Amino acid sequence: MKRIIYVMLGAVLITGVACKKELGKLPENAKVDGNTILDQRTSEIALNGVYYRFANVQAENNVTSWMEHEVSPAVFAGYMGYGYGEDDGENNNYKSSFFADVYWTSSYQIINAANGVIKGVTALDDNAFTGNRKKEILAEARFLRAYGHFKLLSYFGQWFDLNSPYGVLLRDEFVTVGAISKARSSVKDSYTSILSDLDEAIINAPADNQAIYVTRWAAMALKMRVLMSHGQAADYPVVTALADSIVLNSKYKLEPQMKDLFYVKGLTSPEVILGVKSQQNQESYYYVLSRQYWPGASSLYVAKTALKDLLANDPRGSWMVGSANDYADGTFYFLKYIQEGNKPTALTETAYAIRLTEVYLLKAEAIVRAGGSLAAARDILKNIMAHAGVTNFAAVDNAVSVNDMLKQLYFETSRNLVGEDGQEWIALLRLPAALVGELRPTANDKIKYILPIPHNEFLMNPAIGPQNPGYQQ
Repeated sequence: MKRIIYVMLGAVLITGVACKKELGKLPENAKVDGNTILDQRTSEIALNGVYYRFANVQAENNVTSWMEHEVSPAVFAGYMGYGYGEDDGENNNYKSSFFADVYWTSSYQIINAANGVIKGVTALDDNAFTGNRKKEILAEARFLRAYGHFKLLSYFGQWFDLNSPYGVLLRDEFVTVGAISKARSSVKDSYTSILSDLDEAIINAPADNQAIYVTRWAAMALKMRVLMSHGQAADYPVVTALADSIVLNSKYKLEPQMKDLFYVKGLTSPEVILGVKSQQNQESYYYVLSRQYWPGASSLYVAKTALKDLLANDPRGSWMVGSANDYADGTFYFLKYIQEGNKPTALTETAYAIRLTEVYLLKAEAIVRAGGSLAAARDILKNIMAHAGVTNFAAVDNAVSVNDMLKQLYFETSRNLVGEDGQEWIALLRLPAALVGELRPTANDKIKYILPIPHNEFLMNPAIGPQNPGYQQ
């Protein structure tokens, strides 16, 4: 009897399939069960299932769902909103916000599927695989587990305090009905686990792969993100070294014109380190994400005045922010993925997890935070802006203090990476508290840096521990 994994919040229910109707049945290539991993072929199939979790392919319609990556963080940062009326999350009030219901379920789906692969592949003899493929599969799975755990730490844990007990509910084993109950780990232990997985991925992941699959370069870039949140003095030289290794030794190059990446090239751009490809004929499904940018379907996700103002006098403003939305004042069509008046295509449904631009920006930030040359950071920032068509660098040239330069780096992170994988929100929260309060007054309390753990988790896993500070269980 085959077993199919169903994930509900942080807990996982394994359901036997016999004569009963299968509820919520997954696509065949999204099934992941450690017990069905018998050789290299079945290992590859199981790993593909983890990638389906990463792409968040919905079983009922075979459509990728990256809304929580593209929209929710931009809502929290103040740049995007709900086009049919303001949501509480737009003011960093999460208790009743639609946008706060993010990442928990999807991240644990990735993690548990990855754990199934790790368990099953580890148990096989090395001779069952050709070349280094066993190590590569394990490395890819560990990257994906790290990605899920870091997403959870960033949104549900006090990632900014290494002494905090409010870290991640770490799942490092394949979860079954009898193994649901577990306490969350400390922040320090959470970082240790995530970085350990990424170090393994850096060593053993493939050096070359399609843009929808993990490489050692993707692992290096994700480690840069993690270390910037970890935020210790010893982290910044490592971030710089990782960036240099990616730039000097990998195949990735900055896209000459940022607009072409989204409107012409997609995953074929030499800048994309890791992305999500739409499923076959996905664009024909009515409720796809790009149709909810333009013209709106069941939902409408829009740019807010803050984004329009940020892009004022910037060439990106002419193509990323469209005409005014009639349903909610101070909102505009968000056109980064789809041009106004166009229909969804496979390109408009493409998503981007890691781009080379982010590597450069993180390097510049690490230089500034380490007390390095502001001129060097300024040169990196101006290079990135030039690839977006910017020619006026007055604000960057006038940034002569550490805080001024950090602010300019944040602005470019938001202009460039808004609506992709959450960096406009996380980069904001890395700023000094005074700057966070200045730039985002509704997030001027660290309680609002993270979300409440979903209530159902406490019902299904009473051992998890207390709710995050500032929220009721």
